[in-house]
Amino acid sequence: MNDTPDHRFPGLGRRGFLAVSGAAGLGALALTGCGAGTDTTAGGKGDGKPQRGGRLRAAFAGGGASETLDPHLSNLFADVARAKALFDKLADYGSDLSAEPRLASGWESNAGLDRWTVRLRKAAFHDGKPVTGKDVLYSYRRIADPKKAFRAKASLEPIDLKASRAVDERTVEFVLKRPTAEFPNILATFGAYIVPEGAEEFDEQPVGSGPFRFVSFAPGRSAVFRRNPDYWEGAPHLDELEIVVANEESARINALLGGQVEYAHELNPTTGRAHEGRGRIEIVRLSNSAMQSFAMKTDRKPFDDPRVREAFFLIADRKELVAGALSGAGEIGNDLFGKGYEYYADGLPQREQDLGRAKALLKKAGAEDLTVTLDTSPVAAGFTEAASIFRDQAAEAGVEVRVKSGSKDSYWRDILDGGTICSYRSGAMPIEAHFSQRLLTGSTTNATHWRHKDFDALYQQAQSTRDKKARGAVYRRMQRRLHAEGGFLVWGFADWILGTARNVRGVETDAPANSLDWARFDKVWLA
Repeated sequence: MNDTPDHRFPGLGRRGFLAVSGAAGLGALALTGCGAGTDTTAGGKGDGKPQRGGRLRAAFAGGGASETLDPHLSNLFADVARAKALFDKLADYGSDLSAEPRLASGWESNAGLDRWTVRLRKAAFHDGKPVTGKDVLYSYRRIADPKKAFRAKASLEPIDLKASRAVDERTVEFVLKRPTAEFPNILATFGAYIVPEGAEEFDEQPVGSGPFRFVSFAPGRSAVFRRNPDYWEGAPHLDELEIVVANEESARINALLGGQVEYAHELNPTTGRAHEGRGRIEIVRLSNSAMQSFAMKTDRKPFDDPRVREAFFLIADRKELVAGALSGAGEIGNDLFGKGYEYYADGLPQREQDLGRAKALLKKAGAEDLTVTLDTSPVAAGFTEAASIFRDQAAEAGVEVRVKSGSKDSYWRDILDGGTICSYRSGAMPIEAHFSQRLLTGSTTNATHWRHKDFDALYQQAQSTRDKKARGAVYRRMQRRLHAEGGFLVWGFADWILGTARNVRGVETDAPANSLDWARFDKVWLA
């Protein structure tokens, strides 16, 4: 089989976005699942025993000539797909976004939840050297380097890496700066890949412990990987994997339809509907993969008044927004992040449109003739459509919404501190991580400017609570507060849509994007 990168799909302009979409430009969302040992096609039809061999070509939106195989710089979907092929993390997120062991075989804490012992499974890098505690500490210290801008840096902040140590070759003792009950989430955090001690160069001959070994890399064009027969979880079914860059959605679907690739990532709902059940390709839908919302700044007029925020919650017709902005490819939200994830407060009543109460609340707040500017952008599918639909819904409550479209290149940076209300979305992450990254006083990606010391205290209480049931009760209390007066108007959860050739098997459909089973090309095979 030819190892030369396929240059038929040069970057065409639009970048994909990954797991924390609103935050500091780190597109958020994430990945398509391939379940271990499954006998299903992408469309769910049984097809017997997995077969060995072949090269699968997968098309992703990429980042152009600046792309790198440095796993600690993973940001776009294509970056993460390549990183998952070559490297491993200590843990990753399961279908409910709880942490599951990967290179770590297990973990346990002390009574104070500020010291954790992590045991490593027996695994080796591609050069045959074992994965050790020294490699783990080197990787985390590299990520935490204040001179570098690695995406997992903020997530590792609770760890005192100077005090942490390798007890022996396969045991690491992590010392934390404060009690952290959800410490396993840190091990699973996006970008926290384990690399060999001393590794700094990744684009020429990267060495990881992942299911595939490096063959070639042409930034902005193609990366080729070959099966790792010694992978700790079992060798991939495929002989080779090629990830090609096709930035425009039309290029990805046309390459799939033309037989130039077997897998197309990030298709829009219209494309999915046009090809689903037609027989030429299989359409895969990963539900609950992307929170769709409007973010209201709670520290400035008019949204510093909780009555105005509640009125906006009641203005939204969620069914109409899902039907119009997502072409029906999703389900309605209830003004909370993480539907279906661990700790989600699913017992709260579903909020419905109530224009009469919305008008009454606005009148009490002295905002009957309210005019607001809604910032949006074509940076994400459905954003401009949702803004237009909500504008018309708000008009029925006597609110004038002026839609302002911003630059795709600077949108996430612009809306973090600017404006009063904006279109916002996020990919999958644990609910605890959503709290810590976006809703604490010191959170660096706090788009709603939700800053309350008592809320911060509840988060710390949860992190200091060993009993999981009791911890969940604290998280539900925090969510009740957000449901009543928070700044995220969460109107829906979008499906993540993929396309595959009909001979592709092993793609798991039950896990949301950004979970362990996304981009598990080691579990895919060709029939």
